[in-house]
Amino acid sequence: MRKLTVVLILASVVLVFLFACSKPIVSSGPSTSYESEAQRAGSDGTGQSGSISEESLGTTGAKSPLSAEQAAEARKTFENVDIHFDYDSALLTPQAQEILREKARYMKENPGTNVIIEGHCDERGTNEYNLALGEQRAKMTQEFLVALGISASRIKTVSYGEERPLDQSNTEQAWAKNRRAHFVITT
Repeated sequence: MRKLTVVLILASVVLVFLFACSKPIVSSGPSTSYESEAQRAGSDGTGQSGSISEESLGTTGAKSPLSAEQAAEARKTFENVDIHFDYDSALLTPQAQEILREKARYMKENPGTNVIIEGHCDERGTNEYNLALGEQRAKMTQEFLVALGISASRIKTVSYGEERPLDQSNTEQAWAKNRRAHFVITT
């Protein structure tokens, strides 16, 4: 009887160890959440892996403090690099996702930084439609940053629709410049 008890205890320990070390099963079904789409697309846009690690964001290890000039340049780059959208779309392109990964890295390295994401559109469509599309673009951008580990409380969104174009020309190139999310650091 004593041997049976020892065998059961050992079997229990092995089962606990196996279940504790197994990976969780994640559903791969369709989802409307951008976070799920970001995970399905993978951190490199190839669809390989949806996990985002500190290593992939370059935030591991000790970093040397930036000089005042370097910090000012990093802030300027953060604010002046917009992401762009396809016509009539709020989906993030692979290029936009890469830019957002850099912005997430900056925000992780600067935890006191809060931002406003401005959603913009080209002039085609009604004012109401463009305000709604600009809001969708800003929200999708916010959701992607949150999926990368940035607190939603640090990000506000606003839509300007077609009201603040970068380029007022009536060309496809001008419209492409105007379909964007712009970032403003508030603190």
